[in-house]
Amino acid sequence: MLNSKINRRNLLASAAAGGVATFMGPWAHNRVLAQGAAKPIMIGTTTDASGQYANSGADERRGILMAIEEANARGGILGRKLVSTHIDTETTPATGSRVAERMIQQEKCGFLLGGVHSGVANAISQVAQKYGVIYFNTNSSSPTEAGQNCHRVKFVWDGNGTNFAKAAIKNSINAFGGTFVLLTNDYVWGHDTARTTKKQIAEFGGKVLEEILIPQGTRDFTAALIKIQQLKPSIVAAAIGGDDQKALRQQVAQLGMGNKPVWLNNQQDWPDVYGLPADNLFGVFGTTWYHELTLPSVKEFVEKYKKMYPNEVIKVPGNVFYNGYMAARELFAAIERAGTTNNIAVIKALEGHVMKAGDRMQHYDAMIDAKTHQVQQTIYLATANPRPKDKDDLFALLAQAEPKDVIDLDAPAACKLESYEATPTFDA
Repeated sequence: MLNSKINRRNLLASAAAGGVATFMGPWAHNRVLAQGAAKPIMIGTTTDASGQYANSGADERRGILMAIEEANARGGILGRKLVSTHIDTETTPATGSRVAERMIQQEKCGFLLGGVHSGVANAISQVAQKYGVIYFNTNSSSPTEAGQNCHRVKFVWDGNGTNFAKAAIKNSINAFGGTFVLLTNDYVWGHDTARTTKKQIAEFGGKVLEEILIPQGTRDFTAALIKIQQLKPSIVAAAIGGDDQKALRQQVAQLGMGNKPVWLNNQQDWPDVYGLPADNLFGVFGTTWYHELTLPSVKEFVEKYKKMYPNEVIKVPGNVFYNGYMAARELFAAIERAGTTNNIAVIKALEGHVMKAGDRMQHYDAMIDAKTHQVQQTIYLATANPRPKDKDDLFALLAQAEPKDVIDLDAPAACKLESYEATPTFDA
């Protein structure tokens, strides 16, 4: 393990001089660089390729790779080429830990990007903090990721359960009534999203009739749906993700329960609904981006995606791809602002950084919270589009919320970022 007073590059150089250095990973095949060539910047994509979030993992990786390709087309970052390596994190925290260790120790990655399952993201971030490697949690949404599980090296790029609940609960109570049943995926994101949802329901005068826990990997929701029919809530607040959500939506539609009660999905990831029948896309849900936003640069961004990924099943980019792309792009911009790959300098270039709405293709400026490292950004509410212009026009946007109106006020107290001095430092 490195400590804060040891420069990793100097350590490796000293070891090499003593004849004990071991080169592993890609450097085993590229130890001799061309005269004057700069060492590449190694990027580790810690994304799921199997398990509950395999589809979202593939989508966020595509976003990261598009940002890498664009940066390399401009000549790289600080005159250095970006090289990525990928290992499947399998939607399991234990695998996430092993992948992070290998990325850092063997593949010599100076930066890690990727994460949908919040337990996996937390596991990766613990390893990353141990070595001082900057980790961008691109798509997992548990409030704890920028709260009690925050780290100096970790930056959280998606909206979280609190942001989405604040955007939706009050308006839903006013429009549809105040009795709720909660359907909750039985892991960290589900529990933390349910906790913040309950808080919002209580604040605005609603009542939770019951919370039903759904184990990960559930494909038969019959018992839960019968219970909902018996309880007769006005709203079902669901925190169900990935392949579990696809199965849930199909069964709700089969039983004709899509319109009554009202379904409120805390967040809707594009890969989870793309390709489903129209009657499966019921309810109101949150998102951070949509490919039909009438904002500058959106059409050009969609065309870039289509040009780079013409053969993908998902024909247009969604929020998961968007988060992966934006996170990677902002990492590269921070390195350039810092003028170095030194991890502490890059962290400081990220903290408090304001990203203009036009650059991010959202309605309001976004900001990286210096106290929690979460990106505070525009939150959109949407529902199924009753008059789509084409088969990909699935959402009808209902409203957008400013970052200041949906910010998680509890996160700063829960988050205890390590000091700069306690974070190992090195140049990637």
